[in-house]
Amino acid sequence: MDWYFVRISVLDGEFSMTEAALSPSASVAPRLGEDGLAVIVGVGVLLLALVSLYGPDLLGWAVTTSVWTDPAKALGAVSKVYAGLGGAGALAATYVALLVALSAGAAALGAEVRSFAVAFTVVFVIAYASWFVGSWAYIATVTPADQAKFGVSWSLRLTNEGGYIVALIAGLVIANAFPRFADWLKDAIRPELYIKIAIVLLGAFIAVTAAGKLTLASSLLLRGVAAIVEAYLIYWAVVYYVARKWFGFSREWAAPLASGVSICGVAAAIATGGAIRARPQVAVLVSSLVVVFAVVEVLILPFLAQTFLSSQPLVAAAWIGLAVKTDGAAVAAGGITESLVLAKAAAEGINYQPGWLIAVTTTVKVFIDIFIGVWAFILAYIWTNHINVKPDGEKAKLSEIWARFPKFVLGFVATFVAGLALALGGAGPKLAAAVGEANTFRVIFFILTFFSIGVLTDFRKLWREGLGKLAAVYLVSLFGFVIWVGLIISWLFFAGVKPPLVG
Repeated sequence: MDWYFVRISVLDGEFSMTEAALSPSASVAPRLGEDGLAVIVGVGVLLLALVSLYGPDLLGWAVTTSVWTDPAKALGAVSKVYAGLGGAGALAATYVALLVALSAGAAALGAEVRSFAVAFTVVFVIAYASWFVGSWAYIATVTPADQAKFGVSWSLRLTNEGGYIVALIAGLVIANAFPRFADWLKDAIRPELYIKIAIVLLGAFIAVTAAGKLTLASSLLLRGVAAIVEAYLIYWAVVYYVARKWFGFSREWAAPLASGVSICGVAAAIATGGAIRARPQVAVLVSSLVVVFAVVEVLILPFLAQTFLSSQPLVAAAWIGLAVKTDGAAVAAGGITESLVLAKAAAEGINYQPGWLIAVTTTVKVFIDIFIGVWAFILAYIWTNHINVKPDGEKAKLSEIWARFPKFVLGFVATFVAGLALALGGAGPKLAAAVGEANTFRVIFFILTFFSIGVLTDFRKLWREGLGKLAAVYLVSLFGFVIWVGLIISWLFFAGVKPPLVG
């Protein structure tokens, strides 16, 4: 049964039909699955963006939000070609485009289009307003240089990913203080759809980033890949064991939690949930915890790196990439770490070339992201043949493994391969600009995801589901051994390797 036909109050632990999520002619089966829709939307956005390589810029009107102190200067079109639209015009154009595309998708899924469109309008307004607030300089600036640039004396240092936190909090307030409003929004509260589209778009962004890092010394790339494989085979198994044996969680909960803590947070939890056919609330809970803990890591780990690892700068950089669980937070933490470590080294008379630490952090994180699709397939195979086996012991056929495999991961692979091929084929700066426009939509779908997660998070129900124990597993796993194992492995592969000196 497609998730779009179950109650959004699925967090009760029960699956029941909801009339509001279905069209009046509920007997009509949906013509398209969620994974298929995610692939169509994600690949479609990328193709429109890539037209600019050979023709007109078709997506440059998309809205983007910069870190701001003056609200009037925050919004704008992602391409200068459409600068005449202004911030308000770009925002309106983006809303209309998403409304049309997603309403068509809702119709293909068998949902009531009018209900979806009305609810989506409100969801988009609140979610993007959250991103706008999260980009305020007093929330988003991280380094002292950024604070000086915007003339602020202090900041929460959350990066612009603070907007995800604001969106999550806005959703939580609605879910727990205004439950009737949350119920009214439920037709457009579809976190799994939004995150799957975002993951499909993520493929091209990672590919272009990876291609740009191929100029790093080959030894750094090989060390990074080896460190990732070793770290995450250890991470996943230990987190899974802790969740199962120490806290008594079922396999359905333990597997997505292990992926969320050990691989790449939200995306990995969603992919794992699809591979093992976990209930929707499992990935929802894990995703919300990932975001909260990633912010905590950004605020703590760079300063630990400066204090204890300034003599081994690339160990510090790799450690950040292995420890912080979301892309934006990891890169932000890498940037903070570089500025802190290089400043301390300079005070001791050692002047490293800038850019090498953030490059190592980014490279490690990129290869971690690529690992998502591989691990989803492995888990689909294991769950089909060794966990949910047939009573007579017969091994599952390839068709059953295929049925479990989260198809949107194929969209991720397709956009990754296309982006990498174009990048290595010499597409140049135009490709980076095109993928940047597509990435603007990825950010928006992430915003919609976290707002939706918040709206689904009724703490009273979640407490009965075991939210406290889930957070305890995350806390014990992350700060009990994940960051320390990551430190040991980073030391083994990067100790003694230094960035070049200035001049």
